[in-house]
Amino acid sequence: MNQDKIKYIIEAALMVSDKPMSVAQIEALFVKDMEEVDRELIKAALEALQADYRDRGIELREVASGYRVQVRNEYADWVNRIFEERPPRYSRALLETLAIIAYRQPVTRAEIEDIRGVGISSTIIKTLQEREWIRVVGHKDLPGHPELLATTREFLDYFNLKKLSDLPSLVEIRELTRLNPDLFDTLENMENTGAPGQTAETALEETRDEQEEQDMTITVDDKVVPISS
Repeated sequence: MNQDKIKYIIEAALMVSDKPMSVAQIEALFVKDMEEVDRELIKAALEALQADYRDRGIELREVASGYRVQVRNEYADWVNRIFEERPPRYSRALLETLAIIAYRQPVTRAEIEDIRGVGISSTIIKTLQEREWIRVVGHKDLPGHPELLATTREFLDYFNLKKLSDLPSLVEIRELTRLNPDLFDTLENMENTGAPGQTAETALEETRDEQEEQDMTITVDDKVVPISS
């Protein structure tokens, strides 16, 4: 099978898929073919597609779950006119809660409330879970065994991120939004809260590993706790 045909098959599959496709899922397209299509050929085809779309209204983007064809951001306003339903608008409280979970994960609800300085509505947590942006990844070894919350691959996919280290810095977010500046001051110094010795950088590193594997562990109060995805 020549390289152009491999590229066109992958392009067609990505066009009809409603979710990002991983390299493994793309490989599965060719399992019944007599000619072997290895991973290197697939990656070469993906790179060729990215080059083909470089000056187009669409792009081939790699996110946490794999590859997808999507509209470029600069053309989104026009494309959105096709749809009658307006994109959802989220409250400041929801966005602040999501920001804390993203940068401080894994984190309990009480820790989120401590950072924000106010209570969190159960509706906010429910909405984030229904959007599949956050999930419970374990329980902290404290009275009541509170749930530990972390972001998901769907969260990364939605925000066009491949991994957690692609998140913008807190300074960048504070400059681009009107969210509570005191919240970000707190997040930037969050080694003073939560697990001893855990900084924002180490929290991101630990959770990045958690999201890249099926069977994972996290460290909670110096204990290694298994997690099932």
